[in-house]
Amino acid sequence: MTSEASPLNARSEPPARSRAPARRQPRPFVKMNGAGNDFVVLEAPLQDFDPSPDEIRAWADRKTGVGFDQLVFMAADGAGAPLVRFWNSDGAEAGACGNGSRCAALLLMEATGRDAVRLRTRDRTIDARRLGDRYVEIDLGAPSLEWSRIPLAEAMDTRRIELQVGPIDAPLLHTPGCVGMGNPHVVFFVPDAETAPVEGVGPLIEHHPLFPEGVNVGFCQVLAPDRLRLRVWERGAGLTKACGTGACAALVAAVRRGLCAREARISLDGGEVVVSWRESDDHVRLAGPVEIEFSGVLPP
Repeated sequence: MTSEASPLNARSEPPARSRAPARRQPRPFVKMNGAGNDFVVLEAPLQDFDPSPDEIRAWADRKTGVGFDQLVFMAADGAGAPLVRFWNSDGAEAGACGNGSRCAALLLMEATGRDAVRLRTRDRTIDARRLGDRYVEIDLGAPSLEWSRIPLAEAMDTRRIELQVGPIDAPLLHTPGCVGMGNPHVVFFVPDAETAPVEGVGPLIEHHPLFPEGVNVGFCQVLAPDRLRLRVWERGAGLTKACGTGACAALVAAVRRGLCAREARISLDGGEVVVSWRESDDHVRLAGPVEIEFSGVLPP
């Protein structure tokens, strides 16, 4: 940002070409994962962190950087519950991250000595509580089920949207459910999650015109009324070992179609989480393990 020039400024400031470029200070971080979904978590004043997409991608690179699915930033802004922001590994900011919120909540619990804390995201408040040693549950609030709030590009019944993959008379995948959990999700129900075409179909659906903000793509197998198997192609991150909001969306989509109970254990590539959708207040809760892997410093 530059200010208006003045004679005094013109005389006293050196030519622009002689100034050294500004460099970011190294930032301490904690590497964590929630059910295998991995994050770099850091804390700083809100006004002191504005990473560029290039910086995020460089830090996220698993060969030359730290490597992570998402970067989680917890702002110490003194306004009550800390504000938490999320960036996907492609450099784009995301509106929500279930497992990332659980990781941030654990760090806040460890720092304050409390077993229950509150966080703020872009559009909601998240209450978190410790259920065991490094096992954290968060309340993500009510899911968004209206097509315009997810959002979709046109009006549809989000229980079964008009979308299919493959030939018209013999589609490979069809009529998925859609749920908003602070970010958009589409959930295909498949007979076998292990053989589902996650990497083949996921990128195509992520950028489908029906989803103006992109979409997270879930492939869900119903194993029992209280057990689901889920694999996720995550918007901006690709194939991931786990997706917390994706697990929540899968349960909500399955309940709306009468495929499972309102609480279920969900098996992901990296571990298991428990999701419940309460009738009493319409809130979705996500519980699961959190691991602290190591700490370090992000390069400037």
